[in-house]
Amino acid sequence: MPAGHTYDTGEAHLFGIVRPCTHRLGERFKAEWTAHLCGLCLALRGDHGQFARVVTNYDGLLVSVLTEAQSAPAAGSRRTAGPCPLRGMRRAAVADGEGARLAAAVSLVLASAKVRDHVADRDGLLARAPIAAAARKVARGWDRAGARTGASLGFDTAVLVDAVDRQGGIEALAGPGTPVLAVTEPTETATAAAFAHTAVLAGRPGNTAPLAEAGRYFGRLAHLLDAVEDQAADAAAGAWNPLTATGTSRTEARRLCDDALHGIRLALREAEFTDAGLAHRLLVHELRASVDRAFGSGCGHTGAHPAGPGAPQGYAPRGHGDPGAGGAPYGGGPYGGAPYGGGPYAPGAPYPPAGPGTPPPMGPGGPGGPGGPGWGGGGGLPPQKPRRGLLAGCAVAVGLFCTCQLCCTDHEGPWSRKKRDAWCDDCDCGNCDCGGCDGCGCDGCDCCCPCDGC
Repeated sequence: MPAGHTYDTGEAHLFGIVRPCTHRLGERFKAEWTAHLCGLCLALRGDHGQFARVVTNYDGLLVSVLTEAQSAPAAGSRRTAGPCPLRGMRRAAVADGEGARLAAAVSLVLASAKVRDHVADRDGLLARAPIAAAARKVARGWDRAGARTGASLGFDTAVLVDAVDRQGGIEALAGPGTPVLAVTEPTETATAAAFAHTAVLAGRPGNTAPLAEAGRYFGRLAHLLDAVEDQAADAAAGAWNPLTATGTSRTEARRLCDDALHGIRLALREAEFTDAGLAHRLLVHELRASVDRAFGSGCGHTGAHPAGPGAPQGYAPRGHGDPGAGGAPYGGGPYGGAPYGGGPYAPGAPYPPAGPGTPPPMGPGGPGGPGGPGWGGGGGLPPQKPRRGLLAGCAVAVGLFCTCQLCCTDHEGPWSRKKRDAWCDDCDCGNCDCGGCDGCGCDGCDCCCPCDGC
């Protein structure tokens, strides 16, 4: 390793790019996403102890989401968890089963690799020998724990460890002119293995190949987006960055990311799901939002990715063409047809013409007007809760602060009782002003556009 440079081993990028805004998810998907996140956290605690929960991450739960998306609803797939500050001290139904445990095993092994990488680079406090020795011991424990859990599920974590071990050597040989995809290959291999094993757990062997393909593209995206976001900081610190080292421009990196997004969408179409709603939302809509966020390009719904000549590198659909504008991403059933059907309230349909003496739609007695539906006691919006007094509000504010609800979960204002967002929410949905699902490539899916609800 040349003096003054550290190699970016790539395994640390795998899980951390899908950070959905709860306003875009909606109530249904927000509840499901939270169930999988909490399920991963509790699976880590249950199998490996309290300290293992520090490796809980947003992208690790994709393994749990994909497993459940392929499985028929089963008894015991949810359990009730106790109060937690991150849920506003509320109980909740959380994911429980093999998907959550596989996500835990993968997260442990990759977190172990990340710790070893930081130790090798002597980052921060890890430059001190006693702390580095303790970190190495923790990493070895996580390796063994992840291997045990993986083995109990029929998953050999050696493929992840091998990918980590190969990454440093590949980066040491990379230079100007080296294809950046040669650098991302170990990351792609690791995520492909994890995604593919969800089909084994769900009892759908036919999904192994398409989900391995989706995992490969997801790993490529994770590595590239991390490189894009860190390029300026790496240059300032003299750290190794795959884009800088290989001479890959941001324009080329964006093209590769768009290709990967398209590849994931096509691969998901070839897999069979029982309920693909959350998986589609995260891996199609939210992943595109992550790419737009990394490149600072705002909303990416500017046009569907062309099929044929513009297909992703290395992607060969197995008997499925791109349905185009007239197809549904998962064939018939809940994902086919118009998302809201026809009728006077279908998208684009105007209000019926008013007859003589008929008040306008927003007038008195009309929908949304005084005395009409949605106004006051005639149905629609609930009445506003009365404000709390000074002392009562102070007591509630202290309770919200002491239970972390102010910073970690949506809550009522202590005095106004209006809904407030968590302080630490990083909401970027206001950056998108596109209309509907046009251009996102989902062909009018019923999971609704990420712009909805902004």
